[in-house]
Amino acid sequence: MEFCDDCGSMMKTEDGTWVCGSCGYEKSRNEETEEGMVTTTGQQESEIVDISDAEDQGRPTTTQECPKCDNDKAYWYMQQIRAADESETRFFVCTECEHKWREDDH
Repeated sequence: MEFCDDCGSMMKTEDGTWVCGSCGYEKSRNEETEEGMVTTTGQQESEIVDISDAEDQGRPTTTQECPKCDNDKAYWYMQQIRAADESETRFFVCTECEHKWREDDH
């Protein structure tokens, strides 16, 4: 993988040169440098493991009433859903019915 020296975008190869799709910057390819690059060509995909039936060990829980089934225990996690300069949003997942809601939902 190669990145543009001018704008930092990822570049693609065309006829022996690296070409930036964003600004059009071009530079020649170097076989010695490219030998050390890691590519996905020839790599095997890892086995997909189904964890849907696994217990949710390790996730933090809290006392929070589920609006759907009135269970009083939920897993929680934080996620950035707005701009980076705004605070994260806390999500809850009911330990019984797996209903998902945000902290600010009413």
